[in-house]
Amino acid sequence: MEEQSVIDIETEKKEILKRYRGLLRVCRRTLEKGDKLLIRKAFDIALEAHKDMRRKSGEPYIYHPIAVAHICAEEIGLGTTSVVCALLHDVVEDTDLTLDDIRVLFGEKEAKIIDGLTKISGVFDQGSSLQAENFRKMLLTLSDDVRVILIKLADRLHNMRTLDSMKRDKQLKIASETLYLYAPLAHRLGLNAIKSELEDLGLKYTEPETYKEIEHLLEESEPERKKFITKFIEPIKEILEEQGMKFKIFGRPKSIFSIHNKIKTKGVTFENIFDLLAIRIVIDTPLDKEKADCWRVYSIVTDFYHPSPERLRDWISTPKANGYESLHATVMGPEGKWVEVQIRTVRMNELAEKGYAAHWKYKNSTNENQLDDWLKRIREILESPEENALEFLDDFKLNLFAEEIFVFTPRGELKTLPVNSTALDFAFEIHTKIGEKCIGAKVNHKLVPLSYKLKSGDQVEVLTSNKQTPKEDWLGYVVTARAKSKIKNALKEERRKVAEEGREILERKFHHLKIDFTVSNINDLANYFKLPTSQELFYRVAVGNIDLKHLKDFRQEHGKIVHKSGSIKKEDNNTKTLEQMVETARGKSDMLVIGENLQKIDYKLAPCCNPIPGDDVFGFITVNEGIKIHRVNCPNALQLLSNYAYRVVKAKWTTPELIAFLAGIKITGIDEVGLVNNITKIISNEHNINMRSISFDTNDGTFDGTIMVFVHDTNHLTELMKKLRTVNGVLTVTRIDGQ
Repeated sequence: MEEQSVIDIETEKKEILKRYRGLLRVCRRTLEKGDKLLIRKAFDIALEAHKDMRRKSGEPYIYHPIAVAHICAEEIGLGTTSVVCALLHDVVEDTDLTLDDIRVLFGEKEAKIIDGLTKISGVFDQGSSLQAENFRKMLLTLSDDVRVILIKLADRLHNMRTLDSMKRDKQLKIASETLYLYAPLAHRLGLNAIKSELEDLGLKYTEPETYKEIEHLLEESEPERKKFITKFIEPIKEILEEQGMKFKIFGRPKSIFSIHNKIKTKGVTFENIFDLLAIRIVIDTPLDKEKADCWRVYSIVTDFYHPSPERLRDWISTPKANGYESLHATVMGPEGKWVEVQIRTVRMNELAEKGYAAHWKYKNSTNENQLDDWLKRIREILESPEENALEFLDDFKLNLFAEEIFVFTPRGELKTLPVNSTALDFAFEIHTKIGEKCIGAKVNHKLVPLSYKLKSGDQVEVLTSNKQTPKEDWLGYVVTARAKSKIKNALKEERRKVAEEGREILERKFHHLKIDFTVSNINDLANYFKLPTSQELFYRVAVGNIDLKHLKDFRQEHGKIVHKSGSIKKEDNNTKTLEQMVETARGKSDMLVIGENLQKIDYKLAPCCNPIPGDDVFGFITVNEGIKIHRVNCPNALQLLSNYAYRVVKAKWTTPELIAFLAGIKITGIDEVGLVNNITKIISNEHNINMRSISFDTNDGTFDGTIMVFVHDTNHLTELMKKLRTVNGVLTVTRIDGQ
C-alpha cells in the first residue's frame, strides 16, 4: 500500500512538471529577458504553498493555478505579469504568504493585481449573503487593473471545465452565476471564444438534457455539414488564390448556447435554424489595406452567392464598443441554405478572440482608448451612491447585453449607445447636467419627445431648460445604466430635500404636543405607521400623506411616546424569521421534499414557470409567501441562484397522489378542416385529461393555439404533447413556461 502511494506521488510529480513545461511553451512568444526566472519563482512558491492541498476531484491543487496561468497566456494572450499572478492567485488567501512578501519577491504591480484577486476571491462563496454586492466590489478593483478581471475569468473558465466533480447543487449555483455575470463580462471585454465556452458550459450544467440533445443533433449532422462547407468554400478559394491573397477559410457550427437561444426565442426547430453555419474568412493584409481588402473579399463572395441585404453588418467602419471588428454577411449558399460569412483580418481575428488583451499587442490600434472609456464609465456607475446592489447589477447587465447604435452630435461627433436608447439616454451620455435639464430633442432637425427611440445614423440636438428637474417616470424612458443611476440619484436628492422640510414640520408638531423629538420616538412613530425609515416618515409628512391630526392621539410617558390605545409595538425584524425559515425548510437532510406532509412550511408553485411533478426544481424562500417552487430552467432561476444562493433549498418530488397541476401547451400549424376537433378529441378521449381552456387564432391559413390542461406530472404532459404532434397539420407543440 505504501509503495502504491509513492508511485502515485512520483507520477503526479512528473505530471506537474509536464504541465509546467506546457505553460512555458505557450508563454514563449511573450517572454523577455528574466521572465522565465520570474515564472519559475512563482511556480515554486505556488507548488510549496499548495503541496498538501487537493481539489474536489482528488487531483493535486497545483493543477488549478497552472491551468489558470495557461488560459491567461494561450487563450487571453496575456504576458508574464499575468502568468505570475495567475500562478499565485490563491496563495495569499490559503497560506501564510502576505502581500508584502509578494511585493518584495515580485514588485508593486504584481502585489496590486494579487490584492485585487484576493479581494474578489470571496465574490461568490456560499456564505456571502448578496453576491451582487460582491460583484460590485469586484468591478471596483477592475478600475485598478483590468488584468484582475481577465485572470478571474480564466479562473472561472477552469472551474467550469472541471465542474463535474462538484455536487449537483454547487454545479447549479456556479453555472447560474457564470451565465448571469461572467459570460456577459467576457462578452463586454471582447473575449468571444471564452464567452461562448462559458455559455455552453453554463447550459450544460443548468439544462443538461437540452445541452445533450443539441450536442447529439450537431454530431449527427456533422458529416453533412463538412460536405456542405467544402462545396461552399471551393469557388471562393479559387478566386482568392488567383488574386494572390493570403487567407484562411474555415467553417464552424454556432455554439450550443446560441442554437438553444434561437430555438427558445424564435420558436424554431433545430432543423430550421437558417444560419446554423458560419464560414470565417481571415485575410493576412497590412493595416492600411484592411478595409479595402475585406470589402474585396465580400465582393468575391457575393459574386457566387446572393446576399440578404438586411443581414449585412459592417463592424469594420464602426467597431463595437468591445473592440470587435468584422464584416458579416448572410448569403444564400448551395442547396438553398443560408450561411453567415464573417470576413476579417488576422489582427481583427486576434482582437475578436482575445479582446482587450490583444490591444496591448497592437499599440497603434485606434480602439486603444475604448477600454479606458469603458472603465471610466463603470467607475462612474460604481461610485454613485446606489443603495441597492441588485438594482445596480440589473442596470449594469442592461449595458452588457446591449447591441449598439451609432448616433451623432450636432457637431458630427460619433456616440455609441445601446439599441433602444432614447433622446433622454443621449442627453445623459453628453453630460449629467444636460440630462437633468433635458426637455426634448431635435432628431435630424425634427422635434421629438424625451422617450423617442434613436436609430443608427440619427443626429441629435438636446433641448434644455433651467426649470426642468428629473421625474419618476423618466426611469421608464431610459435604457442605459448611466442615465438610470443619475436619474435615481437626482430623485433621491429631491426626496431628501422634501424630507428635510417634513422633519421641520414634524419637529414643530412634537414641540406643540410636548413630546421629545428623539431618534427613538421618531422610529417608534415610523413603526406605528409601518414605514421602513424615518426619512420616509418625514417625506410623507411633507407631502401631506400623513394627517398630522393623528398625532393628537399620542402622548409621552416616562420619556417614551405612546398611543392612547396602548404602547407602540416595534415591527419584528424579518431577517431572523428568514434565517429560521431557511433552517426549518432545509431540515436535517438539506432537502425539501415536495408533496410530503410538510409541517409549518407553506410552499407555493411559482406562476412564472408552473412546475409540475417530475420537473427539475428548487425551492426559493421568500419573505412573505413561504417557499416558492421554481423549475431549474425558469426564466428567473439564473438571477435567484446567482444572487440569493443562501435562500435556495434543494427540492425533489415524492410520488404524488393523483393531484392535477395546470400546464400550458402552445400549438402552431396549418389551418385544416377538423383540426381543432382532432386536437380536443386526443385530449379528452385518450388521456383522460381535463381541459381548462382552449383558444385558437387563425391567420391566412395558419393557426396559433393555446391549451391549458390539468396533468399529473411531466411524463403525463410529454406523452400528451407527443400525441398532439401526430395530428395532421400540426407543426410545433411546446410547453408554455408561464401564463
